Amino acid sequence: MLRSRLVRTATAALATAVLLAACGTNKGTDAAAGSGPITLTVNLFGNFGYKNLYALYEKDHPNVKIQEKTAAYNDHHRDLATHLAAGSGAGDIEGIDTGFIAQMRERGNLFVDLGTARQSEYLDWKWKASLTKDGKQIAYGTDVGGLAICYRRDLFQQAGMPFERDQVSAAWKDGWDKYIAFGKQYAQHAPAGSAFFDGGGQLFNGIIGQASKGYYSEDNSIIVGTNPEVRAAWDLSVQAIQANLSAKLIGSSQEWNNGFAKNQFATIACPAWMMTKIKDQSKAAAGKWDVAAVPGGGGNWGGSYLAVPRQGKHIEEAKALAAWLSAPDQQAKVFTEQGNLPSIPALYDKPEIANFTSDFFNNAPVGQLFTAAAKQLKPQYQGPRAGDIQTTIRDGLVRIEQGKQSPEDSWKQTVSDVNRLAK
Repeated sequence: MLRSRLVRTATAALATAVLLAACGTNKGTDAAAGSGPITLTVNLFGNFGYKNLYALYEKDHPNVKIQEKTAAYNDHHRDLATHLAAGSGAGDIEGIDTGFIAQMRERGNLFVDLGTARQSEYLDWKWKASLTKDGKQIAYGTDVGGLAICYRRDLFQQAGMPFERDQVSAAWKDGWDKYIAFGKQYAQHAPAGSAFFDGGGQLFNGIIGQASKGYYSEDNSIIVGTNPEVRAAWDLSVQAIQANLSAKLIGSSQEWNNGFAKNQFATIACPAWMMTKIKDQSKAAAGKWDVAAVPGGGGNWGGSYLAVPRQGKHIEEAKALAAWLSAPDQQAKVFTEQGNLPSIPALYDKPEIANFTSDFFNNAPVGQLFTAAAKQLKPQYQGPRAGDIQTTIRDGLVRIEQGKQSPEDSWKQTVSDVNRLAK
């Protein structure tokens, strides 16, 4: 989902933020009561599912207008880092992905402290992920990932494969090697132009999302080259690529977006938020998608946050909106309308969440699937360069997909590139 050049630019910009912050301290003041309408800018990446919520908020707050600006994942985080460094240009509210939250919390002085009043609402690990070392909360969690596999039941059927979700889940329940074996069978009779999965980088993210340790130890040491779970995820991804099961698409690229509509792949590693992307890019395939359990069970990929930069002009109003958008009622609405899984566990047993099914995904019991996964979730520690590392690994797999390097040479370069991020 990341493009390494842009992400590294973002990192470099963010690294200068502390030096420049003195030149860009909070320039704005909160609008005084009765001073006239204000506009709050919400900068996001992808679809957070907020469009309908904005109208509700504006109705109850006639003095507030909300403007959402959406950018590609890489561009958004690069721009946020640049604006933080410059001391101006950030939105009143900024979305932050889990891969960048550790990096941002290290610059906690550039964000408004949101306090501890809502701590008890959240999954403990979700709350702590955006908490600075000195106890300041820089962001409200919006959602968590969980993991499943979304698949095209119609393409499976055309290839003569099992296509009912219970059959599919059973076929690969014992692990990713079974998923790859299923893919090899699919490839023998797949519809023309349809690969088994979208791309090596996305497959890797799903696999590593099940590991007990990922890219970091808890002392913030990068362990990519020494962690056998990372190497195992790499080897499985390479195995699938070498079996010609990949559509060789880079997540969130325009080619990847087009791949949904062109039926270029039959499965995708699917955290809950991925359902929104599928619905946005694959409208003509409503009812043809379905959701199966992830190979091996459990895991997590992604999830996001809302933060309020200190440089904003309407801080109190921005804090109020961020709190409202991430409140339990709104997290529940977003899940039932878009699929983003709440980060507030009290919602998981509510019938409207636990029993929710999706017409788009052939009435799949997505509430049951994803809340069960969330209850079992054991999150990995996320270090400050996790997003950059994810990009670097993705780039290494792309080199293999494009025939530019052998798997072993690409692994060596990838480890070397990752280790340079620590310097």
